[in-house]
Order: sequence, then structure tokens, then C-alpha cells
Amino acid sequence: MTEKEHKAKQTEPMGEFEDMHIEGVDADEIAASKEAPVEKKGRKEKKADAALKALQANYDELNDKYLRLFSDFDNFRRRTMKEKLELSKTASEDVIIGLLSVVDDFERAIELSAKTEGHESVIEGIRLIYSKLIKYLQQKGLEEMDAAGKAFDTDFHEALTNVPVPEEDKKGKVIDVIQKGYVLNGKVIRFAKVVVGS
Repeated sequence: MTEKEHKAKQTEPMGEFEDMHIEGVDADEIAASKEAPVEKKGRKEKKADAALKALQANYDELNDKYLRLFSDFDNFRRRTMKEKLELSKTASEDVIIGLLSVVDDFERAIELSAKTEGHESVIEGIRLIYSKLIKYLQQKGLEEMDAAGKAFDTDFHEALTNVPVPEEDKKGKVIDVIQKGYVLNGKVIRFAKVVVGS
């Protein structure tokens, strides 16, 4: 056999002799060497899967942080708008509380003028000024409490005294209003000072 033929024979596939046992070489080693590229491919896929899972976990974490931040900002925005609205409703609270004593004086003047005769034009002028002031305050959200005859409620009334009453249905109810109470846009700015039946 020539040298060329010998080299050609070595490069040819073994064909039918492929499964034969060659002395000094274990068949399991041959099989392992054939599967090695597949095993390398499996390792690469596992690494890619692990990297993908890590990226997905990172994405989920960042997305969760973003959603929480967006939710916090939205809550802050709503709370700020609500506070501004409440502030605009009650911004004039101190001024209106100061004017309530003037309203009380007008009511006393009208009550006393009803008992005196004469000066009808002056009395009518007082009533007009009073009604104009009350309408303006009502436009700003002021409401007068209707306390007389109602059940005593500590959220709206301040009891100055208790008086015994013979009727059972008047017990625990407001018998007399000493000073009117007022509510400004749903908030009590002055409690009604009342006498309660007991």
C-alpha cells in the first residue's frame, strides 16, 4: 500500500467498523466525545435562560417601582387638589367668624326695634342691611343651624345648662337657643349655645 492510499484510508469513515471495540479505547469515551457538542449547547442554553430570567426579574422589579412611584405621585396630586379646594372654601373663615358678632348685633337691633314704635324707616333700613349681609354670607357658604326642638348633638350644639321638663318627649332635646350656631361649607365654625331638657 502506498503512502497516499494509507492516508486516504485513515481519513475515510469507519463505516461498518464504527461500532467495533478498539483496544485501549473505551466505547463510552467515544460516545461521550460525540455528545460533547450537544452538552456544550445545553450549557449555553442554560446560561441564556438564566440571563433571561435575571433580566425578567430586573424588569419586574423596575416596573413595580415605576407603578408605585406613579401611584404615589397620583395620590399626592389628588391630595393637593383636595387641600386647595378646601382652603379656597374656608379661606375667608376668620373674616366670617368676625362678622358673626355683627350679625348677632343686627338681630338684637331688629328684635328690639320690633318692640318700639316710630322710626319705621330706620328699622326698615336696618332690616335691609341685615338681609344684604346675610345673603352675601350665604353666597360664601354660611348656613345657620336650626337647633330649636332638635335632639341635642355635641357635634353641633354646646349645652350651657340643663332644665327639667315635664314632658317625656322633650328630654334630651334643645329647649332654647341662647346663641345661634353656624356652618361654613359643611364645617362648624360656631357651635349653637343651647339649653337642653332633662
